[in-house]
Amino acid sequence: MTKAEIVADIAQKTGIEKVAIQATVEEFMSVVKEALARNENVYLRGFGSFITKKRAEKTGRNISKKTTIIIPAHYIPAFKPAKTFVNDVKKNVK
Repeated sequence: MTKAEIVADIAQKTGIEKVAIQATVEEFMSVVKEALARNENVYLRGFGSFITKKRAEKTGRNISKKTTIIIPAHYIPAFKPAKTFVNDVKKNVK
């Protein structure tokens, strides 16, 4: 499902204009990205959590140049679904 399909689905179910929903969805994504960039987690009860995970420093290899490089420690965004979310998906997947 794409962002455009999500917007269309919400518009159909609520009767709100697609433009307003598009702006709301865009702003929601922006707020989540900004919070994660500040290393703040976003918790949505019953849905899940947007969190940052730390990746440890590791050694990588460039096979074509036959060199070893150090990949520094860094943070990545992640999503952890709520238990109710997981249970609903398990029940409804066909």
